[in-house]
Amino acid sequence: MRSTQNNQRRPAVFLDKDGTLIHDVPYNVNPALIRFLPGTREAIQCLHEAGFQLVVITNQSGVARGYFAEADLVQVEEHLRRRFEAWGARLAGFFYCPHHPDGSVPIYRTRCVCRKPEPGLLFSAADELNIDLSRSWFVGDILDDVEAGRRAGCRTVLVNTGGETEWVITPRRLPHYITDDLARAARLITSTPATGRAVTEAAWAG
Repeated sequence: MRSTQNNQRRPAVFLDKDGTLIHDVPYNVNPALIRFLPGTREAIQCLHEAGFQLVVITNQSGVARGYFAEADLVQVEEHLRRRFEAWGARLAGFFYCPHHPDGSVPIYRTRCVCRKPEPGLLFSAADELNIDLSRSWFVGDILDDVEAGRRAGCRTVLVNTGGETEWVITPRRLPHYITDDLARAARLITSTPATGRAVTEAAWAG
């Protein structure tokens, strides 16, 4: 039986995909069109060397909308995994939500607990990969990512690449840190002492 004691669990950095790791090409599942954002390689190497598990957490409502099949996400995951390996790192997990309450595909048309800002995918990843959420981080480009991370008990970094347009701030949607790119987010994470629990006050990195 796997122990769930914190000292046997590992911290992770949860990474949103579109707008955080890669340029946001709406509903794209073609690996040939995937382009990584500046600083991604440096960030992945930095976080890997610091001992964090690297986990992608992504909403993929294109499945529910009928734009592509759920099986098409396999090639996206494999592409990310190969690129991480080429950089000397490892993608520990790829977790996605295929649902949307207004979807056109009946089996995916639902209000679920895994679509961000719901934290369900993080809880699933933590259970499967033995992750200590209290020592983990969520990095994303919109406030739904921040909310999902906070609700799971993680510290959060908003990478302000232009994805967030509404800026509706609530305590759950207040990032602990905000940066301009993923490389800077990685340096911030690796230089912040582990506290054993998520911090409660936001610190804005200018």
